[in-house]
Amino acid sequence: MRLLNLFLLSFTLIIYTNCQNESNQTKYDLVVYGGTSGGIAAAIQAKRMGKSVILIEPSSRMGGLTTGGLGQTDIGNKAAVGGISREFYERIKTYYDNPDNWKWQEMEEYFDGGQTRTKIGESAMWTFEPSAALKVYEDFIKSEKIELVLNKKLDRSNGVVKIDGKIISIKMLSGEEYHGKMFIDATYEGELMAAAGVSYTVGREPNSTYKETMNGVNTKLTDTTMTGHQARNAMNHNFVDGVNPYVIKGDPASGLLPCINPDGPGEEGAGDHRVQAFCFRMCLTDHPENRIPFGKPDNYNELDYELLLRNYEAGEEGFPWINSKMPNRKTDTNNRLGFSTDFIGQNYDYPEAGYEERERIKERHRQYQKGLMWTLAYHPRMSEHIRKEVSRWGTSKDEFERQDGWQQQLYIREARRMIGEYVMTQYNCEGLEVVEDVIGMGAYGMDSHHIQRYVSADGFVKNEGNVEAHVKEPYPISYRSIIPKKGECTNLLVSICLSASHIAFGSIRMEPVFMVLGQSAATAACLSIDENIRVQDLDYQLLKSQLLADKQQLTWEGNE
Repeated sequence: MRLLNLFLLSFTLIIYTNCQNESNQTKYDLVVYGGTSGGIAAAIQAKRMGKSVILIEPSSRMGGLTTGGLGQTDIGNKAAVGGISREFYERIKTYYDNPDNWKWQEMEEYFDGGQTRTKIGESAMWTFEPSAALKVYEDFIKSEKIELVLNKKLDRSNGVVKIDGKIISIKMLSGEEYHGKMFIDATYEGELMAAAGVSYTVGREPNSTYKETMNGVNTKLTDTTMTGHQARNAMNHNFVDGVNPYVIKGDPASGLLPCINPDGPGEEGAGDHRVQAFCFRMCLTDHPENRIPFGKPDNYNELDYELLLRNYEAGEEGFPWINSKMPNRKTDTNNRLGFSTDFIGQNYDYPEAGYEERERIKERHRQYQKGLMWTLAYHPRMSEHIRKEVSRWGTSKDEFERQDGWQQQLYIREARRMIGEYVMTQYNCEGLEVVEDVIGMGAYGMDSHHIQRYVSADGFVKNEGNVEAHVKEPYPISYRSIIPKKGECTNLLVSICLSASHIAFGSIRMEPVFMVLGQSAATAACLSIDENIRVQDLDYQLLKSQLLADKQQLTWEGNE
């Protein structure tokens, strides 16, 4: 009897302890993992729909690429941007309408250009400093009273508790657990999606998978005889003819120069595990008081930039960057020509790598780009007109936390991609297939940066993987492309690493669209909570009605 009483007492204490633990754990309506632009939009929408939400960001800075250097907004067509996404750009304009926010130049001195030009009388502004975007997001977080936690990384091995296809909670490496009714993966890597056991892919599918023409290996895009949308600007990102790939020119026995694939590009149209190149979108300045000159890295190896130098010696004359003007004498500086800021072929392991390995990959990209900028600015073999211009610039003192002026956020152009209820393909982007369950519009061209560097049949170095294919008008994105298959997870939405082929993702993967999809994902999550149903069972008409009420753009009216 005494043993029985002790057993019952112990059992009661266990139940009591478990109940106490549960009562001390906050359960949210919505848990958003990933404080990117899309994650922030999702959290805002959930709060506006009266739901409790927590926004979890693995790094020390929210906003992803929007606060990480990508101030030259990739749009395609501004009319496709609605809802919270457009509200963000309107708040950017309000920020710059204040003269106090012009420190390094007068407001009247600044002129933007290209697709991001802000027209006279336009309510939104499409170019901005990283710090301006961060300030706008901070104001959103404060005004909407959003609970935000930084520096919390998901335990990718054992951090997702899922019962009967439903996520119950997620756990961080630091031990915190977050319980929710619904979850959104708003990371660039598809972190929560993968840990929850949802189907996904990495790399390029073969063209045969979805009967596409621009998805797999395509060395023909380096051929100047090509015409039409597939060849548009392809040569802008390749080597001039005649660049020798070997350490000792003309001597294969000396070995290939760094970052050249020794196995060749692969079969035309074939798929592979490779992802398009990453880079840092540099925020540079030419203002003497705010400029940090480009320094030569301690581990600098000239051989890493031999292809760059040979490209100019073979006849290249252009500047290897797109140096787009941002306010306050700053830039958003992006890749251009055959050898530039893209660290081609050095990111294949990133999507599946552990956190420490990702940091090493990120630092390798940073060191590569630091060495690149020093070479362009100061190397004696570099063309004088290049050195003269590049050396005027440097990183900005007042933008990022690092003393060298470099940001933490690497441009993750593509990582994992979900294989969900519906896969967006080239034909959606071209308007040949049109979905009816629209949650937002894509508008940018099908854009892939180079994926590998190889030796061509004539013995010279070439890049492969660049596609810049025209999209004639905005096209609808399917609700089914942001939800997993029914049998895999019933309360998860994936707003960034959505279900799309490599080339279709190349069009969708733009920050304004990620904000649109984040808002739509949160709307669906909130409605699914109200209806007490799986996200796969949500009535689209109910979703559509709410999206329209919240000013999402779901149709294309032919305006701009």
